[in-house]
Amino acid sequence: MNIRQLTPVDAENYRTIRLEALKNKPEAFSSSYEDEVEFSVEKYRGRFNNDNTYTFGAFEGENLVGTVTLLCETKKKIKHRATIVAMYVMPEQRKSGVGKALMNIAINKAKELKEIEQIYLAVTASNEPAKRLYASLGFVTYGVDRNGLKIEDTYFDEELMVLEI
Repeated sequence: MNIRQLTPVDAENYRTIRLEALKNKPEAFSSSYEDEVEFSVEKYRGRFNNDNTYTFGAFEGENLVGTVTLLCETKKKIKHRATIVAMYVMPEQRKSGVGKALMNIAINKAKELKEIEQIYLAVTASNEPAKRLYASLGFVTYGVDRNGLKIEDTYFDEELMVLEI
């Protein structure tokens, strides 16, 4: 397995895995498949040209099997914060260390950036495997966003977690 920061060249592969993630685990993301299926490859390409966003991909050979994005805040008062979003590992790669490796790369990138002191994330409260992974990396729950997501008529709570680095 090889993990590296994604570049505009990876946009098509990223779009494919992103849409699969949104379709198969809609409760895990605030974005929806219905919204992003309309996005062009160019829109994803633009995400990889942003100085405050770092998206990493795990590759098995040429196949993109997992992703995670670190978003760094740009406003003066909150520049010490970053957020983990868009974490996804293909089902057949789960429980093989891909998720942990992706999270460690994102955490290490935040540590490199010097200004970052805290990394935030939100995880579906019922997603026990993800919560265990984040806790094993030092993230702690500081709150719950009750009914944080609504998919049709079903609500999902989100646990809010933070890692101080």
